[in-house]
Amino acid sequence: MPISLSGRHFLTLLDFTPEEIRHLLRLSKRFKSLKRAGTPHRRLQGRNVVLLFEKTSTRTRCAFEVAAMDLGMGVTCLDPGSCQMGAKESIADTAQVLGRMYDGIEYRGFAQEAVEELAANAGVPVWNGLTDDFHPTQMLADMLTVEESFPRIEGLKLTFMGDARNNVANSLMVACSKLGLHFTACGPEGLMPEGDLVARCRGIAQETGATITLTDDVDEAAAGAHVLYTDIWVSMGEPDDLWGERIDLLEPYRVTSQAMAKAEPEAIFMHCLPSFHDANTTIGAEVAARFGVTEMEVSDEVFTSAASKVMDEAENRMHTIKAVMYATLSRDDRLPGT
Repeated sequence: MPISLSGRHFLTLLDFTPEEIRHLLRLSKRFKSLKRAGTPHRRLQGRNVVLLFEKTSTRTRCAFEVAAMDLGMGVTCLDPGSCQMGAKESIADTAQVLGRMYDGIEYRGFAQEAVEELAANAGVPVWNGLTDDFHPTQMLADMLTVEESFPRIEGLKLTFMGDARNNVANSLMVACSKLGLHFTACGPEGLMPEGDLVARCRGIAQETGATITLTDDVDEAAAGAHVLYTDIWVSMGEPDDLWGERIDLLEPYRVTSQAMAKAEPEAIFMHCLPSFHDANTTIGAEVAARFGVTEMEVSDEVFTSAASKVMDEAENRMHTIKAVMYATLSRDDRLPGT
């Protein structure tokens, strides 16, 4: 039976069945093939979308803009300096105004409640480009990257190392539980996912054959892993004075060549970016000067190795975001190009 996601919001993968997620991944692969072949696919010609950014962005903004333009849509980007939402105008009022002008709304910001309030009031599909709790568009790109690297993803072991309370670790746990991968969060006890979300994901995992493991043991977490994944140690919006504390806590969980050696021979490394794998950034140089650390969540050796899929992952943001917009805005259930 055809799957239709027309008119749906995209706020968290918790809202989607495994088969609906696989449908979005199939769409993503099709769009990637069309893009690589240079085949036009302006299937949403005449539509318009607005992108709301309370947090700065490189990959999310570029992926949404290029994906929308490839589909034939007009794009408006609004950052905090050019939007009244939350300051002079409520989120609900902003949603209703934008919903009358645009066919879809992307939000990248802080509170998950904000994107949910937009969705409740917009009357058009709303897409979560990142909140403090979840990062679902990143997950589709991640799962597409894993699918491109292995013949079958069910039963693979994906280990996240570092601060496992953040939006990426939360979302990876959800994605793995939905798609049958074994998820391990490896980090200090105080930096683990919230218990309610863990319990919910374990309930899903029982139906898909996945498992959820929380550990502070790097050897246990890396052993037999097919994917080692990490993220920056101080997330966007957190105060800079956390760097010293996080470095002390998380240095044992840096993804190094030694950690990769404990994983499966064909294991890959993934990171949602940006990454502090060297001191060639303003923040990286400041941290190096203050704390004497030139590599943080991942060593430069691993980041630049053949096992690293971070650039494939970044490109896949565009293809998967295109799939989300197409699936939620189109009334055509067929794969594009068929």
